[in-house]
Amino acid sequence: MDFKSLQHFLHLADTLHFSRASAACHISPSTLSRNIRQLEEALGATLFIRDNRSVTLTPEGLRFQAYAREALLQWETLRNDLQEEQQDLHGELSMYCSVTASYSFLYDILSRFRQAYPRIEIKLHTGDPAEAMNRVQRGTEDIAIGARPDKMPPEIAFRSITESPLVFIAPASNEALIKKLEHPKSSDTWKTIPMILSESGLARKRSDQWFQRLGIKPLIYAQVAGNEAIVSMVSLGFGVGIVPQIVLDNSPLASLVSVLDVKPSLKAFEVGIFALEKKLRHPLIHAFWSQLDHHEN
Repeated sequence: MDFKSLQHFLHLADTLHFSRASAACHISPSTLSRNIRQLEEALGATLFIRDNRSVTLTPEGLRFQAYAREALLQWETLRNDLQEEQQDLHGELSMYCSVTASYSFLYDILSRFRQAYPRIEIKLHTGDPAEAMNRVQRGTEDIAIGARPDKMPPEIAFRSITESPLVFIAPASNEALIKKLEHPKSSDTWKTIPMILSESGLARKRSDQWFQRLGIKPLIYAQVAGNEAIVSMVSLGFGVGIVPQIVLDNSPLASLVSVLDVKPSLKAFEVGIFALEKKLRHPLIHAFWSQLDHHEN
C-alpha cells in the first residue's frame, strides 16, 4: 500500500472538502480526485459520495478511515523505533491549540523539545479550544492543548499545565452595568443582560449550568467560536461575556473590560495537553510526552 495515498485519503476524510484537502497535501484537487479513484478501484469499494455541493464518507469509507489511521500509526511507530535505535528521531507532529495557548505555553513547552529533537517538525493549527480534545479523538491532531472536561474519555491521555478561573467580563466604560451585576437586587437582574457566550465546549456548559442554578434563561446576544472574540465584543459594549482569565490576561483589549465580582463563581479551567492513549507508544509522541516531565520540574 502507498502510504501517501492513505495520507491523502485521511485529509479528505477529515475535511470532506477537496480544495482544503488538496492544499494540505500540496497537490491539485484533480490529482487528489484521481488518487482517491485509484484507491477505490484497488479496494473495489466506494469510499466517498460526491456531488457538486458536498463530500461524505460511505460506510465503507468510515471502515477504511479507521484502518488507514491504524496502518499509518503502525508504520510511523516501526519507522521511528528503528530511528530511535540510531538516536535519530525525525518526522512530523501535528498540534492544535487556541491563539492564546500558542503564546502562553508553547514557547516553554517546545523550546526544550526542539533542543532535544531538532529533526522533529511541529505542524501547528490554531482555533477554538472547545475543539481541542475532539480533534485528538478523531485522529486529526497528535497533540492538543485545551481545558480538561468534567468527564475524561478513557481513550484520552491528559497532562495538566495550569489552572485558569472562568470569569464574567463587562465593558469597563459601563460603570452602571458593573455595579448592577456585582450587587444585583435579585437574580432576575440577569434576565435582561445581553450575554456573549461560547457556542460550544466546557465554558458554554458551565455558563449554562450557572444560569440553570439561578433558574434563569439567559438573553443571548451572540454565540462565538473562540474566547478572544468574546473579549473583543464585550470591549465594544455589545454585552457581558464569560472567558478564562488566562485569555483576558493575554488580550490587548484587557484594559477595555472589567472582571465582575459575581457569586457564585464559576469552576476554574484545568488547562493541559491531550493525546490518544494508544498513540503514546508512537516514538515521536512518546518523546514529546516525556519532555513534559522536564517542563513540570
